[in-house]
Amino acid sequence: MSDTMEQLRHEHASREFQRLKTSAPLKVATGAILFLSIGGAILLGRTGHVRAAAYAVVVGVIIAVLWSLSARLLAEWDRALVLRLGRFHSVKGPGFFMVVPVVDSVARIVDMRVRTTDFYGESMLTRDTVPVSIDAIAFWHVWDTQKAVLEVESYYQAIVLAVQTALRDIVGLNTLAEILSEREKVAETLQKVLADKTHAWGITVASIEIRDISIPDNLRDALSKQAQAEREKQSRTILGDAEVEIAQKFAEAAKGYMDNPVALQLRAMNILYEGLRAGGSMILVPSTVLDTMNLGGLVALGAQAQKQAQAAKDVKPESP
Repeated sequence: MSDTMEQLRHEHASREFQRLKTSAPLKVATGAILFLSIGGAILLGRTGHVRAAAYAVVVGVIIAVLWSLSARLLAEWDRALVLRLGRFHSVKGPGFFMVVPVVDSVARIVDMRVRTTDFYGESMLTRDTVPVSIDAIAFWHVWDTQKAVLEVESYYQAIVLAVQTALRDIVGLNTLAEILSEREKVAETLQKVLADKTHAWGITVASIEIRDISIPDNLRDALSKQAQAEREKQSRTILGDAEVEIAQKFAEAAKGYMDNPVALQLRAMNILYEGLRAGGSMILVPSTVLDTMNLGGLVALGAQAQKQAQAAKDVKPESP
């Protein structure tokens, strides 16, 4: 809160300095009036018209004072609220305008541009009693100078407090999981709540952007373990689904071999051929499979062929 108010005071001082630079031509004009009046008085004094010279100085000072009290110059983005004898009279600006000295007074000059206000480390509790610290930024602007000045004593402090209070209320209505996963939705809800509240002040909150959500370190570790467990659960579920799909494919293939024993034997022969071609020295096949699929002869032939090939390798070539 103190950081936010300090930022607002700094921005206010910066705007006041900018307004002084904008009103520099009026000060130059005031100096020119005084210079001309004094210069004219000196010329009249040299010619012997002392009384006329005094009148010239007095008139010049009066004109300069009235000019400085009545002339105003505002930038394109500024508006001035003018009070006449303490009551609202009009909103002036931008550019050059004049007020009636003593009778009229400029109560406040309002910047109509969009402003940004940062909120740092606002610690609050979620609906599931988890402490979180939220860094957010609010984009807002004044659209009605009369309401902003007359309805609220300090509209920039009011908007800061309204945003902080509404943010705390919204966070208290949501769980930590909802805030982390639905950050944009929370920001939109907050913006709507503030729009209804600040409309009567002549202020519009354009948007609320949540930049960062911080949680305690021990809770962060717990959430990391939970996320890891969820990922592992998801991977196991995917693996189980793959096994189910494979089993279904095998079941469909079994239906095709059920009424076609020749196709089943050819498939078995292909499996054995692939195993032998891979260079395996031994293939273990259950006897029940051999009986049902009539593969005993094929296995024997395969084994005999392997023995003959091994014997051929062991025989040494005869010397010439």
